[in-house]
Amino acid sequence: MNAPRAEGLAVATDKAGSSATGVRDFSACTMDEAIDRARALVPRLRERAQATEQARRMLPETIQDLHESGLLRFVQPRRWGGMELPFESLVRIPAQLARACASTAWCVGNWAIHHWMLALYEEQAQCDIWDSDPDALIASGIAYPQGSAKAVDGGFVLSGHWNFSSGVDPSPWNMLAALLRDGDRVLDHLMCLVPKQDYEIVDDWHVLGMSGTGSKSVKAKDVFVPSHRALSMLKARGGREFPGASIHQNPLFTIGLSTMGTHCLVGAAIGNAQGALESTIELVEQRSTSYQSLKMRDLPSVQQRLAAAGARIDAARALALEDCKIAQRMAAEDHIPSLIEKLRPKRNVAFAVQLCTEAVDSLHSLAGANGIYDHYPIQRIFRDAHALMGHFGFNWDAQSMPWGSVVLGADYKVPATL
Repeated sequence: MNAPRAEGLAVATDKAGSSATGVRDFSACTMDEAIDRARALVPRLRERAQATEQARRMLPETIQDLHESGLLRFVQPRRWGGMELPFESLVRIPAQLARACASTAWCVGNWAIHHWMLALYEEQAQCDIWDSDPDALIASGIAYPQGSAKAVDGGFVLSGHWNFSSGVDPSPWNMLAALLRDGDRVLDHLMCLVPKQDYEIVDDWHVLGMSGTGSKSVKAKDVFVPSHRALSMLKARGGREFPGASIHQNPLFTIGLSTMGTHCLVGAAIGNAQGALESTIELVEQRSTSYQSLKMRDLPSVQQRLAAAGARIDAARALALEDCKIAQRMAAEDHIPSLIEKLRPKRNVAFAVQLCTEAVDSLHSLAGANGIYDHYPIQRIFRDAHALMGHFGFNWDAQSMPWGSVVLGADYKVPATL
């Protein structure tokens, strides 16, 4: 095993975050500074949004900008040069970026939380990746039934076919979910760290929206995964059972993954809707209707529609951020959430995305015939809103029913990973 690194490692860096050794260190960056860096990238990302969609993946120049700004390492442990910001940063920072490009924000949220997740693994797994490259991107395939693991001497043999592996093309690693079974009985839910050379990327990402995420499928066959690179997700349900607890003391890492994991993506919906509102306001301020020569900004119906969209977006943001603050506070108090406390944020995040989609739909209809043109920004925003809402974690029927069942005392089978 590599020699352990000192907790709170301090590295002398310049203002851009580069150390004398060439390794970027962002451990001194605050939340406000990170948000400012995200806000500063918005004009560039807006210019690249259409090209990103056409490329069906993140553009290299965008990834470079994100690396240089540290905005892929904002919840990575400071031990490895990350910012280690509070959990709410997983909503705030992607929400800023999504004002320009929802696909970029989605990938940033994914890559960021995978840094957070890697901190849960054994120290050797963290050293395997971050000793050589603290900037390393990690994609994922999160559906456990899509992968199967067999216990062997020293680890597991992994096979499967996972779809929706966002940001997979530029990522040298992947976290692939699998069920460990004994016959028909499920023994464990594993998240396996696999290097890029051990799986195949399937170019099947031809979609309605969120094209720039490059969320292609991946396949693996009989890949050996050392035991230290396989995390039991039963130890990531909250608390300090996870192997990385021995080196990371921050309560940030004791927040339950199944409870709060989808919050890293809700910022893409919030910022996407905010981008629609900003674009609509800009256009309405200048536009007259084609047939009546009236200034749209003087129409009460337009004013009310903009106000309602803004209220929905603000409500979604407040709901998601409140979930994060409650989860962080519970973690700091070593409070293990009850079942109803675990289901509440899962309900809330789905409702927040629904609010954002309603806001986008309202603004898109306000665009009239202009809203069907490719060059009109809200056309892409509309498609992205409906595409991202398809994520299972945002499915209102699926995420509302468990909370309703438990609060009423009805039968509810609790998932093992919750």
